[in-house]
Amino acid sequence: ISWIILLTFCSISTLRKIGRAASTFLPLRKMKTLRETLREKTLLNNFLEEHAYRLSNSDSKTATHPLRNYLDNCYMGNITIGTPPQEFRVIFDAGSADLWVPSISCVNEACRTHISFNYQNSSTFEKPGQPITVYYGSGIIQGFLGSDTVRIGNLGSLKQSFGLSEVEYGFDGAPFDGVLGLAFPSISSKGAIPVFDNLWSQGAFSEPVFAFYLSKSKPEGSVVMFGGVDRRFYKGELNWVPVSQPRHWLISMNHISMNGSIVACSHGCQAFVDTGTSLIYSSTDLVTNINKLLNARLEDSEYAVSCDAVKTLPPVIFNISGIDYPAQNFCLSIFHGGTETSSPETWILGDVFLRQYFSVFDRRNDRIGLAPAV
Repeated sequence: ISWIILLTFCSISTLRKIGRAASTFLPLRKMKTLRETLREKTLLNNFLEEHAYRLSNSDSKTATHPLRNYLDNCYMGNITIGTPPQEFRVIFDAGSADLWVPSISCVNEACRTHISFNYQNSSTFEKPGQPITVYYGSGIIQGFLGSDTVRIGNLGSLKQSFGLSEVEYGFDGAPFDGVLGLAFPSISSKGAIPVFDNLWSQGAFSEPVFAFYLSKSKPEGSVVMFGGVDRRFYKGELNWVPVSQPRHWLISMNHISMNGSIVACSHGCQAFVDTGTSLIYSSTDLVTNINKLLNARLEDSEYAVSCDAVKTLPPVIFNISGIDYPAQNFCLSIFHGGTETSSPETWILGDVFLRQYFSVFDRRNDRIGLAPAV
């Protein structure tokens, strides 16, 4: 199977997020891909003082769930739906807000290669029946809403609305059955309450945060946490960044540089922080310029960098709230274009960025925390 196909399968919401709402991930099991300090103290500290509260490190209500790394392209985890429980592998996607899995009534090719939910076998299933359509960068699902008990490890979300797909386009051969979105409820389909919000309202955790640690190059070791953070997964302190709008996990960036020179985002720009996207995306012209600066060659629609030269290349540095976040280089470029139809200079910071930086998503204070991952 080619790397390009794997990328398509895992980057479910890359281009949809900029123009519309997209999908999200919960307990993830990550699967490997072929690719492997100064701050602006006044503004940041004022923000932190106004929104300060202590994140739990060992709260009994903090839940940690394993994710599997699929070829460094996406991170997946298992959930169950119904009574008795039926198990599904889903992507935990910070770029969208809907949960969906295939319905037993879905008969197209994508559904035949994945586990389907048989609602007739669940004693707790309710069928509101509203039709839904969810769009992603890699495809579309159409179906209807249902309601049932959804479990993520020991966390149980009762009367949880979720989508049941009857038609799927673009998900043939994908390594996951469905998607669990972790974005804000304002972008969910038909006003359905997202899983995280339902768990929050039902008292599943005391602090409304979730966090990701994404492993590098190995299938095991990745986790998603709910209700607190575990300091063993990051170094130093979390640097907090306000969310630009409480719809997506969207933040402001100051600039992007290489070798001390600004190469993009020269007047500031916006970036989605997205566990549902494999790489780093922006408009084609900006990405092409960065790939040229990396001396990357275009090979079969992908930019490749000499593996011998990777260690000597200067990093591409993302400056966010006055903090520099260098992005590690690989033999295959981590920068891809395609967002220009929705926004001239919006960036998507996907898994390749988040593998380097432990990330905390704080719903109470609408902010994201970043720190170097261990």
